[in-house]
Amino acid sequence: MLYRIIVSSVLILMTACVQEKEPPVQVVTIDDLALRYLHLELSMGEQDPGHVDAYFGPEEIRVEAIEAALSLDDITAASDKLAGELQALETSGDVALEARVKGLLARLLALNTRIAMKQGEAISFDEEVLRLFATTLPHTDANYFDGVLQEIDALLPGEEPLNERVDTFMNRFNIPADKLAVVMDAAIAECRRRTVEFIDLPADEHFTVEYVTDKPWGGYNWYQGDSVSLIQINTDLPSRISSAVTLGCHEGYPGHHVYNTLLEQNLVKRKGWQEFSLYPLFSPQSLIAEGSGNYGVDLAFPDDERVEFEKRVLFPLAGLEPGTADDFYRLQELQARLNFSRNEAARNYLDGVANTEQTIAQIMKYSLKTRERAEKDLSFIDGYRSYIINYNHGKAMVAAFIERDTDSPAERWAKFETMLSTSVLPEDLEE
Repeated sequence: MLYRIIVSSVLILMTACVQEKEPPVQVVTIDDLALRYLHLELSMGEQDPGHVDAYFGPEEIRVEAIEAALSLDDITAASDKLAGELQALETSGDVALEARVKGLLARLLALNTRIAMKQGEAISFDEEVLRLFATTLPHTDANYFDGVLQEIDALLPGEEPLNERVDTFMNRFNIPADKLAVVMDAAIAECRRRTVEFIDLPADEHFTVEYVTDKPWGGYNWYQGDSVSLIQINTDLPSRISSAVTLGCHEGYPGHHVYNTLLEQNLVKRKGWQEFSLYPLFSPQSLIAEGSGNYGVDLAFPDDERVEFEKRVLFPLAGLEPGTADDFYRLQELQARLNFSRNEAARNYLDGVANTEQTIAQIMKYSLKTRERAEKDLSFIDGYRSYIINYNHGKAMVAAFIERDTDSPAERWAKFETMLSTSVLPEDLEE
């Protein structure tokens, strides 16, 4: 009897010890998965230097990505595993958690698509747009563009090819190289003044401007983190007077600089959503970024306020005569209606429907560019492919979203700020 009691006691103690030694169940959280996501994007950045547009997250993850030296196949396998874990997360109706999961899955799809493209997989232009930027691009018939060209032809009659007439006229409004910095500074200051009337920014936010050459783009914002940006302006070709406000708003206020600042302040620092400490260039975030950057010009300078400011302030600074400015602005309105022609040129070129010379000719005709400027456009398409749709299609989507159910400037600014401060996908801009 005593033996049975002793044995029973020993068994109970052994069971208790085993139970005590069992490790606790590890619960994987969305924050854990977000850090693993950063590792994958940074690993891709090691394979493709242009992949990561900005990163201001934990430095140890950057170091780990460099040391891990994952291959493209490694990244794809890890991305697929991460996507499966994200899909398995229990969200229980948590709207914020659902948004994070949805956003991360969209980013992983874009990441895998870029890897597939880098490995030589043939993807059509429209499929590329869908998988990278989470949107469907409409087709625009050439007859529409031809009608716009007829209006421009009537505005600037002559015997020379229309694109040459347009270029000759527009050259009257080039900013002299020695006056570019002072004109840009004045434009940026006004863009900022108008933005801070409606959006509160950190007291120490700022950016510096550099003038560069030999780039396929006109301007670029390199966000550094902590509300600081480096903005580069390309001077390969003469800058027209209207580009000052466009670049000031698009790259600065209320465009990329403000967008990145608000994301960092509201999502990364306040909520701890570390996935937003990295901006993958080829992802749905770019449609929001470029669309809001372009729409921000209209938001900051509604109606005729831009024309009035440029004539009153920028023209004198640039030493330009505003005598024919009305035709200049009318021409710009008409040219804006040709913006989607760039999408058609890119689609035909990247799908192999048109070769290099045919694409240059198409850009010269429908974007009314000289050959030099058309070649610059094509170099952008060569480097950034379908990214070009984010500027015009993105702007159209953002404009429709912001102006839906808003009547006053204050309402539009408030909706715009909310969009820039939250996790938004292109589908969230649709009705």
